Amino acid sequence: MLTAQNLTKSYSSIHVLKGVSLDIKEGEIVAIVGASGAGKSTLLHILGTLDQPDKGALQIAGVDVLKLRGNALAQFRNKEIGFVFQFHNLLPEFTALENVCMPAYLGKVGEKQAQERAKELLGYLGLQDRIHHLPSQLSGGEQQRVSIARALVNRPKIVFADEPSGNLDSNNAQELHKLFFRLREEMRQTFVIVTHNQALAQMSDRTLEMRDGVMLKEE
Repeated sequence: MLTAQNLTKSYSSIHVLKGVSLDIKEGEIVAIVGASGAGKSTLLHILGTLDQPDKGALQIAGVDVLKLRGNALAQFRNKEIGFVFQFHNLLPEFTALENVCMPAYLGKVGEKQAQERAKELLGYLGLQDRIHHLPSQLSGGEQQRVSIARALVNRPKIVFADEPSGNLDSNNAQELHKLFFRLREEMRQTFVIVTHNQALAQMSDRTLEMRDGVMLKEE
């Protein structure tokens, strides 16, 4: 599903990534752990095509994404990649349903089809009675489930999650972790998750540890 080779990234004189390589198989749940400043989020942003490496190679679903530019890159990201963030990043003035539909609308999916898909996902995630609520009317766990539905609405090949349970209490975090594995089993979804949560890391198929911009070990 994903192959990265010798990715490097520097900001001024600070070398954040120092030749990172990894392979992710379809349907895998892989956790990336490490101390703050190890380069985890920078790596995730590059893997998710939100940033470009200085050097290296990156293929997602057989596509050399580093050769994509402009609209071609935006379309690939919209269709093939989903994102889940720590702070949800929901638009406060739009309902749960409208937030989930946004990536579909950007991908030129018709309103009816987009809403049917969004309602299907929100129902699957137990939010069928909350689809017309604003983010401010939802709990933290509900907001995070809305963000997961949004990440899945275009049926992406791979989902990148950056500290997805970092802003949740322990019960909601545990439920979120179970949800990732249910999505993998029922939808064959692939996840790459940056996390400080040891319980989530231990549940994952593999754990990759970063230190000072390099991959330290694999478990």
